[in-house]
Parts: sequence; structure tokens; C-alpha cells
Amino acid sequence: MKIILDAMGGDNAPDAVVRGALEAAKEFGVQIVLVGRGADILASMKAQGWDTLPDGVELANAEDVVDMHCDPAAVVKQHPNSSLVLGARMLAQGGGDAFISAGNTGALLTAATLLVKRIRGIRRAAFSPVLPTKDGHAILIDAGANAECTPEFLLQFGCMGSFYAQKALGIESPRVGILNNGAEDTKGDPLHREAHQLLKRAAEQGTIHFVGNVEAREVPKGACDVIVTDGFTGNVILKLTEGLAWNILQVIKRKFTEGIKAKMGAALLIDKLSGLKKEFDYSEYGGAPILGIKGPVVKMHGSSSANAVKNTILKGIPYVTENVVQTIELSVLEIEESTCSED
Repeated sequence: MKIILDAMGGDNAPDAVVRGALEAAKEFGVQIVLVGRGADILASMKAQGWDTLPDGVELANAEDVVDMHCDPAAVVKQHPNSSLVLGARMLAQGGGDAFISAGNTGALLTAATLLVKRIRGIRRAAFSPVLPTKDGHAILIDAGANAECTPEFLLQFGCMGSFYAQKALGIESPRVGILNNGAEDTKGDPLHREAHQLLKRAAEQGTIHFVGNVEAREVPKGACDVIVTDGFTGNVILKLTEGLAWNILQVIKRKFTEGIKAKMGAALLIDKLSGLKKEFDYSEYGGAPILGIKGPVVKMHGSSSANAVKNTILKGIPYVTENVVQTIELSVLEIEESTCSED
């Protein structure tokens, strides 16, 4: 398996990306193509104790870099020789099995859509990060790609999220819920009420396991395995979850350092506290797949550490080996049958 990696994307590039890639190549036995400024990548490797490219690691030179100020809509035309655009083009042309980047989110979505292209029949691609829950984790779809949605978009998000959870995460019958302001079927605005009916119909046809409306407070309790929502709401949920997790950990840290007794208690619970921190650490969950694209494309957090890069590569492997893209392609007709109107 060959993973194409944007070495210049993200706040900590290229050092964190290079370190994570080298560790992944060594530990997981995957081939890595580092795309970016060759001189910078080699200098980073040398600083980390690597004088030459190790076996399984290749370099694809791209002198341009897409930063956070670039216009996402024009990135393919204005930055054709950037690491982000070149990486997406390499995936589209069969130069690798998956493409991973921590770069500009909008630019990555644009490059994936224009170069790799959407799966035929899929109306919109969607970001699908994993959130920690009481008993495990859940997929949030969409988390920022589509601020405005139609009921048909939400139907397709639910189906794609279900296929990904089943194939890549190993959940046998993923429970799909639609985020709403109440659990009753009649709750929500027209968008959510109509989407609810479409998802319910898909469940009746055996396409998904739909459990109905889910309130936001039930999400951390593990009410469902796939949380369906529009990109605006999903992005708010994602960032609120990240901020709340950080705040909780800071409060716990402060409480356990207030006085001798608290510090003694912390010493006794150090393993449990470390486990708690790991559960809330986004770097343990890898990146967010952009579902609906013809090839596996994964978006990492902009501030990804080397550990986050390594885990994204690890958790991106099933995206390829379990043929998630092909599963969605073959299931589009089923999704279409559940759709009551066209764009």
C-alpha cells in the first residue's frame, strides 16, 4: 500500500509530518510518498537522524505551498505545483492508494472534488471525523464541508457514514442517528423532518440501521455510531467537543495539583489519568476521511503532531483495504432509490 502525504500541510510541517511518516513506514510496513519542498524535507529528516530516505519512503518535489490564506476555490488553478494539489493529482492518476493532508481544509476539499472527483451519484462529499463517546467512538458527518444542506444530502451522509463505520471501523450494524433538538419524529425544521423520513425509508429498505433523532447531549453517551448533520452544525459540535475536552483536562490537572493530598491522589491515579487524557486526545483518532470522493482522501487536524500523523496513516489503512470507496460506489443506486427528489 502506498500513502501520499502532504509534507508541507499543517502548523507543524514539515517536521511533525516527516517524523510521523517515517515512524509509520517502519511500524506498519506501508510505503510513503512525501510531497513537498525536497530540500526542506531532507533537512528535516537529517535533523531527526536520517541521512537518507529509508526503504519504503519516496520524495515527490513540490516547491509551492498552500497556506491558510489561499483562496480554496482557486487553489487548483493558482497553485498547481503545490504539495496539496500535486498530492491530490497523484492520487487521481493512480500514484498512490490514499492521500493525507493537514493543510487548508477548503483547499483540500476543492482539490479532492476537482481532481479526484466525487463518486458518481454522490451530491456532496463530507468530512467525517471520529468523536470519543462513553463506550467507544462515533462518526460525525458532515463536520464542515457543507454549511447548507438538503434532505438528500443528509440521507447520503448517513449512508456513507454507515458504510465507513462498518468497513473501516468494524462496527457490524452501525446505528445512524440524525442530530436534532428533540428525540420525537416531529421535531426540528423542515430540513430535519424530511431528512428523518428519508433515512427512515432507507432503513426500511435495509440500507442502514436508523435509530431516529438524537439530541446533542446524548451523543457523548454513545446514542449512535453515526451522527448525521449539516456541515455548519457539525463543525460547531466538533470544535465544542475539542474545546470542552481540553477544558475538562485542564480543570482535572489543576485540581490534582492543589495541595499535598491532591498530588498524592494524582500519583496513585496516574495511570487512570493518562488513560483519560489519551481518550480525549484527537491525535489518537487520526484524521477525518472526506467521504464521497472517488479515492481515499483524509484531512488531518491543522496542528497535528507526529503521533497524529502516524495514527492517521494507521487508521487510514482500512479505508483502502476494506474498499470503502467501492462500497459507496456500489451502494449509490440503493441510496438513490431512497431519495424522493432530484437537485
